[in-house]
Amino acid sequence: MVKPTHYDDDGYPIQWLRSAIPSNTLACLNGLAEDVQRRQVLGPGVEIRLHSYDETNRRVRPSRIIRMIRKAGGRALIGLVGVQSNQFPRALDLARPFLAAGLPVCIGGFHVSGCIAMLPELPANIRQAQAMGIALFAGEAEDGRLDEVMRDAWQGKLKPIYNHMADLPSLEGEPAPFLPWQHVRRTFGMLSSIDLGRGCPYQCSFCTIINVQGRKSRFRSPDDLEKIVRQNYAEGIRRFFITDDNFARNRLWEPLLDRLIALRVGEGLNIGFTIQVDTLCHRIPNFIEKATRAGVRRVFIGLENINPDNLMAAKKRQNKITEYRAMLQKWQEHGAITWAGYILGFPGDTKETIRRDVEIIKRELPLDILEFFFLTPLPGSEDHKVAWQNGVWMDADMNKYDLSHRVSHHPKMSDGEWEEAYRIAWETYYTPEHMQTILRRKAAMRRGPMSATLWSLLWFCLAAKYEGVHPLEAGAIRLKFRRDRRSGLPLENPLVFYPRYLGESLVKGWRYLRMIHSGITMLKKAKNAPDRWTYSDLAITPQQPKEFEALDLYHATSGGEAALARKRRDAAIIAGAASAVRALDPA
Repeated sequence: MVKPTHYDDDGYPIQWLRSAIPSNTLACLNGLAEDVQRRQVLGPGVEIRLHSYDETNRRVRPSRIIRMIRKAGGRALIGLVGVQSNQFPRALDLARPFLAAGLPVCIGGFHVSGCIAMLPELPANIRQAQAMGIALFAGEAEDGRLDEVMRDAWQGKLKPIYNHMADLPSLEGEPAPFLPWQHVRRTFGMLSSIDLGRGCPYQCSFCTIINVQGRKSRFRSPDDLEKIVRQNYAEGIRRFFITDDNFARNRLWEPLLDRLIALRVGEGLNIGFTIQVDTLCHRIPNFIEKATRAGVRRVFIGLENINPDNLMAAKKRQNKITEYRAMLQKWQEHGAITWAGYILGFPGDTKETIRRDVEIIKRELPLDILEFFFLTPLPGSEDHKVAWQNGVWMDADMNKYDLSHRVSHHPKMSDGEWEEAYRIAWETYYTPEHMQTILRRKAAMRRGPMSATLWSLLWFCLAAKYEGVHPLEAGAIRLKFRRDRRSGLPLENPLVFYPRYLGESLVKGWRYLRMIHSGITMLKKAKNAPDRWTYSDLAITPQQPKEFEALDLYHATSGGEAALARKRRDAAIIAGAASAVRALDPA
């Protein structure tokens, strides 16, 4: 089981000594395969040996794997798992030597599943994979579907395509996602991942989740969760990324969090979590309180934009900018690090409005980490389907579909302006002055996790500034291997490649040390400020009735003005209803 990475702009796989985010697909497939192994699906006389590779933190050398298989005298199925669109070219390059050695290869993941779900015919890159002899797997592998693939591979009868998109399986009682310690230790911070639910009820046009995992949510049970946590805890794994696209819409959120609270408080398990939620989660009674008691330390919020017109254009109607401040302040009060995604390139965006909006966020919203993405027509999304049907230009190189490269044209900005706006957004948010402000806000809060916030800020700032990759693809100590370059590109002379790689590494290391030293100085300054406990600014000031008149968040755009008008109408209706009730029943 190989989770491929993708190539950087020079054609080298993006790999690290320690990667940032674990692969949940790899954990799920490994857990399912271990269950296949335990049940002896291929018969009592067949030994099944499992090998898993996350290429973001481990070099994959097909020639060595082929020799290992030959030496063991057995057969093998090469599964390229969880392959996203930007990883598809790398997956094909990895597949070629295995196919040449006569080994069966199967590719699954969001690219295959999304294209099959949304397009009337397969795109050229997937047809190329089929012509190479690669089997395709669309959908999810629970409910015995991995059994079928492994049986077929064992019998030498792997089907050209396994299409399960019309029948999404239940998750309850399925084998737990699990990667052994020797794999998890390759992630920065010893982080593992779990999914407690799949699917999303919303209709965001840029999203692939709703078309690959469905709009009907499916869940694991609290017993499943406890099993996953205990299994990982026994391996020394304490930190988890819950990969649910929106944990706040998991109808089992309360019993799941109650079970985690019982493990943390009742049994003293030192466990921590990162979750993803929507912008209305604070309206769910006790959700934030229980989440933080359960060990949620970082929360990723799908903010996406602060212009309601842009949100409506993307069918993200559930986001209400009039709720942003209350929601973020509540997470901050409960000691969580707030982390939001922001999409650049909606139809109403220009270079000037993007810079303006980032400054508004810095000044008026108590966000810690903000990450930026190009609006991208990802295969599997409605945006991609519409563009494909209308013959709109989209870059043919799937390697660029990583949300940090421009792959389409913008109606208002030139290609160069859009790319410059992306760079400006990162530079505008991660200034030393704003990083100091964020640390001062944290220092003023009794439960503010200052050190963790600093290291998160440094991670995003350094990756965006020096690594040339999106921070979510970053890691600790970049690895490059001369012979792993993308097919079609020349193999570089070792006298050119190695000195350049060494020089780049030394320069980046020096820059890292300087910025880390600067960050530590900022942290000490925030901790020792004489007005530490009385510090306040607009972002962390509790909501006041007059703020709706004063904040640029509501007045910089016509959409903001309209959102504010709706907020006032709703408040007036509620006040009128309350007054009517009091008139009917003064008691």
